[in-house]
Amino acid sequence: MLKGSNRVPNECNHLCFCPIKGIIDIIGKKWSLLIINALRNQEKLRFNDLMKQLGGISPKTLSDTLKELQVEKLIHRESFAEIPPRVEYSLSHDGMELGKAIIPLIRWAATREHDDKKCASACQSTPAHRVMEPAR
Repeated sequence: MLKGSNRVPNECNHLCFCPIKGIIDIIGKKWSLLIINALRNQEKLRFNDLMKQLGGISPKTLSDTLKELQVEKLIHRESFAEIPPRVEYSLSHDGMELGKAIIPLIRWAATREHDDKKCASACQSTPAHRVMEPAR
């Protein structure tokens, strides 16, 4: 209970940073948001297709990051009993919501007046670096 009040803390008119602590550790990593964005743009991708979309990520880094995103329930991994084996990755509901939530942040970052942080020409040719917004 809050001091001098009958209200419980959940009823306060503020947001708490606690829920974001664990997720920041994951999405703060170099490749996480790019993977989320690639899957948001393409819906489903196989491992090698993700490698192509991301350009420059090592197989181990991609594998480790995909596992972390799975643990956070931001992506789904679907395995098919075929020969050769096939695995597809897609966004979970939370992953889709995160993909939508980062668009305002990207817009804000693009408007900042720090020329050294503008999109490099090398990034412009990498599909995962482009955000495909839904038509309004």
